[in-house]
Amino acid sequence: MYAKSTSANPSTVLGRQLGDELRRLREAAGLTTTQAAEALDCTKGKVSRIENGRVALRLPDLTAMLHAYQVEDSDTKERLGSLARKANRRRKEGWWNQYGDVLADTYRDYIALEAMAKSIRTFQAQLVPGLLQTPEYIRAVTVASRQWQTADEIEKFVHVRLARQERLLSDEPLQLWAVFSEAVLLQQVGGSRVMSTQLQHLLASSEHPNVTLQVLPFTRGAHASMFGPYVVLGFPEEGALDVVLVDNPSGSMWLERATDVSRYQDLFDAARTSALSPNESRAVIHRRSKEHQA
Repeated sequence: MYAKSTSANPSTVLGRQLGDELRRLREAAGLTTTQAAEALDCTKGKVSRIENGRVALRLPDLTAMLHAYQVEDSDTKERLGSLARKANRRRKEGWWNQYGDVLADTYRDYIALEAMAKSIRTFQAQLVPGLLQTPEYIRAVTVASRQWQTADEIEKFVHVRLARQERLLSDEPLQLWAVFSEAVLLQQVGGSRVMSTQLQHLLASSEHPNVTLQVLPFTRGAHASMFGPYVVLGFPEEGALDVVLVDNPSGSMWLERATDVSRYQDLFDAARTSALSPNESRAVIHRRSKEHQA
């Protein structure tokens, strides 16, 4: 539920793209981060944070960096300026920022990246993926989490999760591939009526061409993903690296290093390979839905 983060906030995709280009320009100019910091009259840490996409880059700072790196090409200056303005807008103007009173920073960071993502691959061990939850299911999960106390806070969180789901039906829909344990279909979240409706919603969602659902049945036994849920976000920008969000008992953790991301890509591939096919999964979901109606 993204109650807290156990690692630094993730860089934005556009911020990383801008930082990568500035790093290449610095290296082409033959400057170390220490030398660049001296030329810019700032700390070495600030240069590193800019290059990692972890801080917003003010246009005066960008101009100073390009001057220090001896970049004279007007097209390059305009392109990087446009990229910096776009990255800064994404940080500040997302609709989710108006819900700061009920959303943890980690969750807002996640929504910001989800809004830019092209694809999501996720494994869930206990809960229906948030992008596929019905209002009643969301409300039951929110109440059970005990993170929100008042009815107003709970309804705001429900609204946020429903707003996220609009990405699945947009003009450029998010590609969602979800693998989840069979336990997700049996857990009585909100009671039998809520669960029956939720599973019918999963069936309807699975008919969309951008949504792939697979059930990992109990009969598959132990598997590598059984230790906790995770989300792998992919982005449309050329060369953009995936980002992983992992939930654990002490909070949520962002992973961006290529080796860490690769491990979770492999975990997801193993999970989807072990899971039932989409058609077989729909049959199981349908059967479990009928059982909740009994």
